[in-house]
Order: sequence, then structure tokens, then C-alpha cells
Amino acid sequence: LLVAHLRRIAPTVSYAMAQDNNHGTSEAAALFIGGSWLERLGHDEGQRWHRQGRVLLENRVRRLIETDGSFSQYSVNYHRLMLDTVSLVEIWRRHRGLAPFSTTYSSRLSAASAWLRALVDPESGDAPNYGANDGANLLPLTDADFRDYRPAVQLATALFEDRVAYPAGPWQGQLEWLGVRPGLAHGPTTGSTMFDDGGVAVLTLGNARTMLRYPRFRFRPSHADALHVDLWVGGENLLRDGGSLSYAAELKWQDYFAGARGHNTVQFDDREQMARLGRFLWGPWLRTETRVPVRATSAGETVGASYRDAHGAVHARTAELAPGVLTVTDRLGGFASRAVLRWRLRPGDWVRDGAVASDGRHRLEVTADVPIVRWEIVPGWESRYYLQKTAIPVLEIELASPGTVWSRYRWGK
Repeated sequence: LLVAHLRRIAPTVSYAMAQDNNHGTSEAAALFIGGSWLERLGHDEGQRWHRQGRVLLENRVRRLIETDGSFSQYSVNYHRLMLDTVSLVEIWRRHRGLAPFSTTYSSRLSAASAWLRALVDPESGDAPNYGANDGANLLPLTDADFRDYRPAVQLATALFEDRVAYPAGPWQGQLEWLGVRPGLAHGPTTGSTMFDDGGVAVLTLGNARTMLRYPRFRFRPSHADALHVDLWVGGENLLRDGGSLSYAAELKWQDYFAGARGHNTVQFDDREQMARLGRFLWGPWLRTETRVPVRATSAGETVGASYRDAHGAVHARTAELAPGVLTVTDRLGGFASRAVLRWRLRPGDWVRDGAVASDGRHRLEVTADVPIVRWEIVPGWESRYYLQKTAIPVLEIELASPGTVWSRYRWGK
């Protein structure tokens, strides 16, 4: 059975490599693991497949993982799939006593582990619903929910950094099942950081975390999510991404979830940030015009970026995370008739009171230096699990002229 699989993979592996995604890492892993086992059993083709898999793994890691750990698919869930795949390779390599991979390979995977660790909320194990998601979960060896990424982070951190990411807990099961024993204890948590190679910035302050997504595309983007902002407080996702729902869904749902309406960003003139060229293709790709690196201020932590689309519309966004409040400043211009800012809220009974939307515990105040022509809470959708969608409230703010909009989300007392 194994020989049949590898005889099917090896001749067509160039197609998987050409995708520049998890197809290449997965097929390279299959050749490496399966080939090295067959080689040990004395099979004629085992050594060739083993060597081919090793070469391809080195190639894929060097090409698809940036030096800061960003992965080519710009997706939390595909990042986990890639990490689980190479973690399985490393466990097998150690188990069979095979030669180590290169230092570049190891350093890229250490950085990739740190990338996912920075995006995962340590209290819930959940992460921004960022990028494409087909429901993959390669190593479900714990009782953790599909959206709990701590088992994958714990395993990859132990393998590629020789320490644990979190204190002992249910997410430790991966290590125990697979016989992985890191040499160092729990290390320091990740603070505010910017993964500029892939266009992701994370602000942390106490138990609050904010992610800003900005366009830095070396590989094809799957979502039109430029300048999307996620907000997490105490393990709860307060301002949230829409997800993917299904790759085979009706076109209207593909457009909704992958397009601007599925993200906390601005849509100009009812068009997408990039034109849809196919089920998985957008173009021309956006490019960041300006970038404000993560920095500490007297109030808290701040970051920002801007882009200009193919029609000349400009969106410049700055996010500042301070105790009890996230302030997002949007400078908008270059559009023909209207710009719509959307905030995708946590489920609840949100009502409007003047310039404020509130669910009784949290408040979102939106003001502008030009007239707001529409201020409305509308029904929206999110997909936290593949093939499932649930209703959420969405605040829409519409401008008819260029201007600056300030959004202040407050939590706590």
C-alpha cells in the first residue's frame, strides 16, 4: 500500500511544488517518511524516495517560509497544517536516527513556530480566523477543540526550539503520545511584534491582543483582507474575521467570506480590494504604501499601514491598543462615491445610542471629521468551522466624501 502511494506521488510531485502551498510540504513529507521506512526494509525504490523527500522538504521550507516565520498561504490554519506536517517529519527523523536537516531548515521552522505562537490566544488557544481554512487538523491527539492551536504550538516549539510554549496542560498530550521531551522549561511569552515578510502585526497589552493584517504578498493571497483588525480580550474574540465557510460554496458566499465584507476593513465603491480572477485567485495584488512599525507610546502600543488600490482609492489605518480601549484611525480617500467601514462584532444584543453601539458590556464609538451618511447595525455571518456559518451583528459606517474615521472599542467597566 505504501509503495503504491509513493509511486503515485513521486511522478507528479512537480505539480504539488508549483502550488507553493501545503501540497508541496505534505507530499515531500510522504516521500521522506515512507521512503526512509521502505529503505530500511530493503525496498529497491526506498532510498530514492527518501532522498527526494529530503531535498524537497529543504526546498519547500526555504522557499515558502520567510525568515520571520511567515508562511506562503497567509492563513492561521494552513500554517498549523504545515507545522504539524514538518513536526511529524522531525519526530520520524529522530525515531529512525536519520541525518538532521540544514541549519536554515531548522531556523525557519523555529521562526514559523514563533509566528503561530504570537497569534494564538494563550487563554483560549484560539486564534484570529485569518486566511483560508479547509478544516484541516493533522494531529488531533488531544481532546482540544479544532480551534485550539496550543497542541500544535506546544509540539512545534518543543521540536524546533527545545522548550515548551505553555505550562503543562491538556495541550501537552501531543508531546506525551509522540515521546517528545523538550530540554527547557516554559519560556517568556511573545509581546507586541511585526511579521513584516507576511504582513501581520500583533499588539499585546495585558490580556488584550490586536492583530493588523496588511498587504505583503510574495505568494497569491486567498482573501481580500487588507488592513483587517482582530481584537481579543481575556480569551474572547471581540472584533472578528469571517472565515472561509467552503471552497465549494455558491459564488455569493465565496465572495462574502473571502471579500471585504468578511473582514473588519473598508470597502470602496462596492467593489473588492482586488478583482477576483478565479476561485483562488485575486489580482492585481495590493501593495503596502506606508508602514508604521510596532512601537510603544505613553498610552499603549501602536502600529499602522496604508495601501492604494488599482482604482486610486487610499486606505491608511493606525491601531492603538491601550488599557481598556482599542482606537483605530482610518484615513480614506480617492474613491468615487462611497466608502463603507465594517466592524464585525461578537454575538449579542447590540443597539445604537447616538455614535455608540453597545451590547451592555462593551461599547464601540465611531466618529468622523466628515458627515456619516449611514450608521447601521446589520446582520452578518461568520464561519468558525468549515461548512458551518452562524449569524453575527456587523456595524457599517458609510462615508460619501474623503475623511478620517475614529473607532474606539471599550471593554471592562
